[in-house]
Amino acid sequence: MKKVGIFFMMVLLAAGTVFATGSKDADSGKKKIVIGALIRNLNETFVRDYADNLQKLADENNIELKLLDGNSLVATQLDQLNTLLTQGVKYFVIIPQDTSATEQMAKAINARGGGAAFSNIQPSVAALKVGSNFYFASSPETVAGDIQAQIAANYFKNYPDRAPGNVINMILIEGQLGHPAQVSRKKGLMEGLARRGYNVNLVAEDTANWQADQAQSKMDAWVAAHAGKFNLVIAQNDDMALGAIESLLTNKYTDDPADPTKDVDGDGTVLKVPVIGVDATETGVQSMKEHKMYATVLQDSVGQSSTAFELMYQCAATGSAIGYTTKAGLSAATKVTDEDPVTDPSILAQCYLVPFKAITRD
Repeated sequence: MKKVGIFFMMVLLAAGTVFATGSKDADSGKKKIVIGALIRNLNETFVRDYADNLQKLADENNIELKLLDGNSLVATQLDQLNTLLTQGVKYFVIIPQDTSATEQMAKAINARGGGAAFSNIQPSVAALKVGSNFYFASSPETVAGDIQAQIAANYFKNYPDRAPGNVINMILIEGQLGHPAQVSRKKGLMEGLARRGYNVNLVAEDTANWQADQAQSKMDAWVAAHAGKFNLVIAQNDDMALGAIESLLTNKYTDDPADPTKDVDGDGTVLKVPVIGVDATETGVQSMKEHKMYATVLQDSVGQSSTAFELMYQCAATGSAIGYTTKAGLSAATKVTDEDPVTDPSILAQCYLVPFKAITRD
């Protein structure tokens, strides 16, 4: 009986070890790598595309992915992190709710000997300094705004009569106020237009919280109040741009109110003014093909999620991703910028910057 008791004790201990570190692959007998994915919400097209690619990569690489939706709540995401940590998950891909929570998350993960790759919402410099297995795998948001500025400048260069005196009367539809992308994209946009010689008058500016329906409602009110007084609409993501476009179409703010499919003046849009977004979502690109949205900026959900996934795979498989070059050829940053967390030279090896790209009809 004593030997039997010891045997069962050993079985239970072995089972506990498997639970704590991950399930075993039935074919190889090796422990299956488990990665946690903490996603701030799945209501935005970009974020859904990011999560879908994570799942695709996990399936292709025989990795167990525990993906959780934080529903835009910091407390929920922290609870989800603690739950996965107690289940033995050590490596995470995170789109955090808020930059301010990232250091706390990194410390909790580091205490278990793990690591994380943060995307979309920047981690703090302090979060990356928690340990060398914490990474930034995202795109510099000021660049997205600057690319929007370049697209707008090119438009008005081709049609100078639509911005007399290099004056742009803009409607700006922003994401959640205080969100790093909202702040940095506006900064990049305004500085980019000024650098290119344009004076900007903000006819109207407000948040639509990244949502198409909120943008459409805001645009309805602005068309009623400011028709004929604006020559550009900038939205900080494609969903909001599409909401604004739907409003403009509904209100017949088009080249030909009798036929909203006609690009009468051949400027690339059926609307009276160009609407420029960010993300290059499938629906956004389709809108461009229909000559509705004028242009967008590719925020590469596949590039960001693939980079984050590969970094965590490397950490789980080899213990570190420092010095790693992704399958797409992306290496860590080598120069500081003016946008956190790439402002501190001591953590450049942990920062992987996925480039933005202008998407135009040219």
